Amino acid sequence: MIDVKALLEDIKAAPYEEIVVTAPHTGTVRFAGVEPGTRVAGVSGTYDEKPGTLLAKLTRERNDKPLFADAKGVVGEVRRELEGTFVEAGTPLLVIRHFLSKDEVIASILKKVLHLFSAPERAKYYFIPSVDKKIKASGPRSVTVKPGMELFIVSRMKREKPLVYEGPEGIIYAVYFQYDQNVDQGAPLVGVCPESQTDLIQDVVNRVRTDWEEGE
Repeated sequence: MIDVKALLEDIKAAPYEEIVVTAPHTGTVRFAGVEPGTRVAGVSGTYDEKPGTLLAKLTRERNDKPLFADAKGVVGEVRRELEGTFVEAGTPLLVIRHFLSKDEVIASILKKVLHLFSAPERAKYYFIPSVDKKIKASGPRSVTVKPGMELFIVSRMKREKPLVYEGPEGIIYAVYFQYDQNVDQGAPLVGVCPESQTDLIQDVVNRVRTDWEEGE
């Protein structure tokens, strides 16, 4: 059995992730006044229409291409030696230390303790009608899955086929896909846990929601 409480303690010891910001394309780098310790904002707005803090500009063919922060946090390392130089796509430029929100902590814990059943190919996925009806009526945790159970309909290029669940028996604790949206190959569709562990996991989730202090 996975010790979810120990996982929570590990996250508390390092309550952030370090995001390496790389050059999205080739160009000459000019940093936008960011230094180690600078606080930056991520994208915002109802539709993520407001860009984050300007980090740098890449000049290519006399055109300036701005590079914005995708997530809020504190700037760590900045590769100042690249200022004014031509860089290739994928070159690391700086690091942002992003402090985890409550939802991100919960998502991180769940992806470690649940069995993730992933998409075998890029396509749209739907629960079979009987499962879909049950989930809409009572939520995903009302559904128990077993190996070999037909669980999804895979829709790709106007063709549909069934997909059988493979993994341990348990209940669907989390759903990671949305209807009518393509899911990339390898991305999780559902997270499954043994019924005996649901109360323990929910207890940790509740603790995060009430006690977690989000960083700046």
